[in-house]
Amino acid sequence: MLFRSGLTERTITGFGLGYSNKISDDLYKYLKSKGYDDDILKESGLVSIEERGARDKFFNRVMFPILDNNNRVIAFGGRVLGEGQPKYLNSPETKLFDKSKSLYALNFARLSKKDFFILCEGYMDVIALHQAGFTNAVAALGTALTVSHALLLKRYAAKLVLCFDSDGAGVNATKRKIGRAHV
Repeated sequence: MLFRSGLTERTITGFGLGYSNKISDDLYKYLKSKGYDDDILKESGLVSIEERGARDKFFNRVMFPILDNNNRVIAFGGRVLGEGQPKYLNSPETKLFDKSKSLYALNFARLSKKDFFILCEGYMDVIALHQAGFTNAVAALGTALTVSHALLLKRYAAKLVLCFDSDGAGVNATKRKIGRAHV
């Protein structure tokens, strides 16, 4: 069970969820053994390389692949296991990944044939809704809803339903997103 999430094996496999272990340079060492150059690894956003050595960006995290509409991995999100900050972390923007133009799970939700999308706060909200049959759920990737997001959503559905937590962060996110909703 993925950090007591209640997710089924089918959901975990379907969303490609994984785990980056506690060794802070494990991915770096693996990719180096496969012949990848430090410059490419830095550019990918998966590792940072400094004077004191290399460090994986996502070590000790549950991993969420972020896919484009053609189901190609363009970035990752990671949720720390246990205590630690930030709780959620996204890949930095790269040539492939612009978070102001990408939505988590749009690759699945666009196939739902619904006339609306459900915009959630985060990965786990989206995944839980999909598992419960609401396959039209998506999430912005740590950003406010942008005009690019709205135009992208409008290509596939006529309406947008906001589904955020009722805590302070969720209420503030709703207020921010409502202010940008007229596209």
